[in-house]
Amino acid sequence: MIPRPHSVRLEPGTVAGSPVDSRIDPELPPEGYLLDLSPEGVVLRAGSDAGLFYGRQTLAQLGPPAPCGRIEDAPRFGWRGVLLDVARHFMPVPDVLRFVDLIALHKLNVLHLHLTDDQGWRIEVPGWPRLTSVGAWRSSTMLGSRVHGLFDGRPHGGFYTTADLRRIVAYAAQRHVTVVPEVDMPGHMQAAIAAYPALGNGFDGPVRTGWGVSHHVLNLSEETLAFCRRVLDHVCDIFPSEVIGIGGDECPTDEWPGGRELQVAFTARMAEHLAARGRRVYGWDEILAGGAPAGAVVAAWRGTEPAAAAIRAGHQVVCCPDVRLYLDYRQSDDPGEPTPVGTLLTLEDVYTYEPPDSPLVLGAQANIWTEHMESLRRVEYMAFPRLCALAEMVWGPAGRDFADFAARLPRHLERLDALGVNYRPLAGPRPDDARPDAPGHPRDLADRLAELHRMTADLRGEPE
Repeated sequence: MIPRPHSVRLEPGTVAGSPVDSRIDPELPPEGYLLDLSPEGVVLRAGSDAGLFYGRQTLAQLGPPAPCGRIEDAPRFGWRGVLLDVARHFMPVPDVLRFVDLIALHKLNVLHLHLTDDQGWRIEVPGWPRLTSVGAWRSSTMLGSRVHGLFDGRPHGGFYTTADLRRIVAYAAQRHVTVVPEVDMPGHMQAAIAAYPALGNGFDGPVRTGWGVSHHVLNLSEETLAFCRRVLDHVCDIFPSEVIGIGGDECPTDEWPGGRELQVAFTARMAEHLAARGRRVYGWDEILAGGAPAGAVVAAWRGTEPAAAAIRAGHQVVCCPDVRLYLDYRQSDDPGEPTPVGTLLTLEDVYTYEPPDSPLVLGAQANIWTEHMESLRRVEYMAFPRLCALAEMVWGPAGRDFADFAARLPRHLERLDALGVNYRPLAGPRPDDARPDAPGHPRDLADRLAELHRMTADLRGEPE
């Protein structure tokens, strides 16, 4: 079973095919469950509806025929998440719903939906029609890593209506998955500025077609701040999530007359507005520089140092270090890997990652950035089976045996086969997985770690 339950005691015999006796037991952990399997049938107790759901997922993996015995289980972390970037490549609603099914199968419970970026704006906002008529479309798309400068010459775009997003939220909730939205600000905003140049600092160009970070950011005028609040209000109306992502990462300051302190003030004002709606800011670890707002949840991505910095500052943290949990990074050194970018990130690397031991750590998430994934089929190849490893890591316990996981994985991959999941074969990429038209740019781990150390100088109070 993946993720493996905390306690499994199986006995000789098989379970009768009678209905499952399911009940809520408030004495059990909220997402925990207890399965008693005997020749007379199945008794399932759980601390909540979510626990019942996870117990049924385990029961489905057992059979039929299911063996007799007892299974006691509960997750280690409350945040067991995946970021899906639908800004770089738009993903139609049915594909998002299928992805929700796949993460729910693995008892993951947070879908961090990255809705906007320099290369596309994917959410309609009443009163701002050009966000989707202009900002949701780019004229071309870079092929492969940005060092190659190759483009496909084809328009790409799409966006979600309010009804689309409500459908995604409701579908996910039925599977006990919380959708956490992210509208990145004040950087990563070129698509919005292309739609409404008055939001920027003199840029009147198109939606970005290349990868990398745009230097065209919001201007932070009162009118622009009002726009940001309007967007966040609409997001809050759609998504019931307690935390709302505002990004805050990779924001160049060369268009501003001031420095980084302007972004600190901006983040504080957005946090204040969200607090009035009963919500909290969820931001990338750059918001720690200069002091993150009280109550902010930090997504720690620039290596392992930011999680420790967030904990020292008293902030709850979700761990997603790029060199361990970025699933756009290449899976092997095989030249047949599609668009190999980033550092090598193997199945074992994901499985053996361990978040810091602190009550402020909510959990962890894998991030799927889709610059090089133009379809759900590509997403599945990059996500699985590494998401299987993540699922077991965040479910727990801390002491895990990769060899045991590897021995159980082939049986689980048979389930993914039955679902038609385009996972990466354990033996390596197939010939048609390669992307010779979209060449990558692999990174050396030592080089990347040195770069991350330089990038996090702001957290140590050093000059950037």
